[in-house]
Amino acid sequence: MSRPVTKLVVHYSATPEGREHDVRDIDRWHRERGWRMVGYHYVITLDGTVQVGRPEHMPGAHAKGHNTDSIGICFIGGTDAKGRSKNTLTAAQEEALLNLLHNLKRRYPAAEVIGHRDLSGAATECPGFNVSEWWASHQ
Repeated sequence: MSRPVTKLVVHYSATPEGREHDVRDIDRWHRERGWRMVGYHYVITLDGTVQVGRPEHMPGAHAKGHNTDSIGICFIGGTDAKGRSKNTLTAAQEEALLNLLHNLKRRYPAAEVIGHRDLSGAATECPGFNVSEWWASHQ
């Protein structure tokens, strides 16, 4: 079963820079909020490991009003020690994110690569940098 995917949405986990978490942690956090499972389709750990979360054929639970036509990608980190939004991508995470996005763009060529903060109705700084500009500079 496939669904239309028009957006590849980059998120951060809103956890302090350098503190390791993984898809199991996020799955637990999301279940504690009453969700069925992890809301992101992919999670990228500090060492650049890409972990599968929610299956791609299922709508995500990562961007209210935009879940039915998007893939959610979350990298671990995104805040400084005081909880302020910050681009904390490690070199390994950045390489993994680029590779994942290139792979997803091959499968969903019309999909726009954007950050969570770029979605209409999103009141967030997530993922801490301008994803559209970053993506354009890596083509």
